[in-house]
Amino acid sequence: MNQQKSIKLVECPRDAMQGIHHFIDTDLKAEYINLLLQVGFDTIDFGSFVSPKAIPQLRDTAEVLSKLDLSQSKSKLLAIVANLRGVEEAVKHEEISYLGFPFSISETFQMRNTNSSIAASLDTVKQMLGFCDQHNKTAVVYLSMGFGNPYGDEWNEEIVEKWTDILVNNGVRILSLSDTIGVSSPERIKTILPGLTAKFPQVEIGVHLHSTPETRIEKIAAAYESGCFRFDSALKGFGGCPMAADDLTGNLATEDLIWFLESKGEKLNLDMEKWKAAVQLSSKIFL
Repeated sequence: MNQQKSIKLVECPRDAMQGIHHFIDTDLKAEYINLLLQVGFDTIDFGSFVSPKAIPQLRDTAEVLSKLDLSQSKSKLLAIVANLRGVEEAVKHEEISYLGFPFSISETFQMRNTNSSIAASLDTVKQMLGFCDQHNKTAVVYLSMGFGNPYGDEWNEEIVEKWTDILVNNGVRILSLSDTIGVSSPERIKTILPGLTAKFPQVEIGVHLHSTPETRIEKIAAAYESGCFRFDSALKGFGGCPMAADDLTGNLATEDLIWFLESKGEKLNLDMEKWKAAVQLSSKIFL
């Protein structure tokens, strides 16, 4: 068993859908997410309040939210925001528990992803934390490029630790180390994660890994063996980051994650019948 802490699974239909070019019908999105809400995940990363020009697929997030049934679900909802306008929109919805912000330690990618510098993004995070306090939300900051930087900006473990320290000192309590285009390796995961979890025991540090199918299990194993208990994933490994403008490297596949964790004796308490129904419905979404 892992650290005697409960494993937290974050299912990410938002990340799975956002790069799909054909527009997925709002009712179909809601039907799919409603099934996922019944499986028993800790959190559902369901949508984002970002520019419709940037991510047209998620322009109907508020409408999807209005169609979700949380009455029989223990899962909490997370929405991604990229600027203060998105923060102000997201906090209006009391059904949302978490606001996620992509904070890249690569200046190049932060501009590409949020049209904002790292310095300006840090200011946005500070203001977001204030909004979260006022509206009973919790901030989740994704430390993008947490395992390497393919854009030529300087990257090393000290930079990762420096920005973690800055974010934590500003009040961030949930941090997800993100591998935006799949550059992480088991060795790098095992090098970075244990040091951060040891230095910041008060912070919930998770992983949002992108991977090819061949390397998923070894990355999951490396994170688990490093003491990680918060994992982002998506059914069948769908998705990736459309702002990376590379061949999409998919998410960790939830079914691989479930298999691995159960093989380690973790009790996940998932409704596998609802999961199978979601897998079946996914064929209508991910054509």
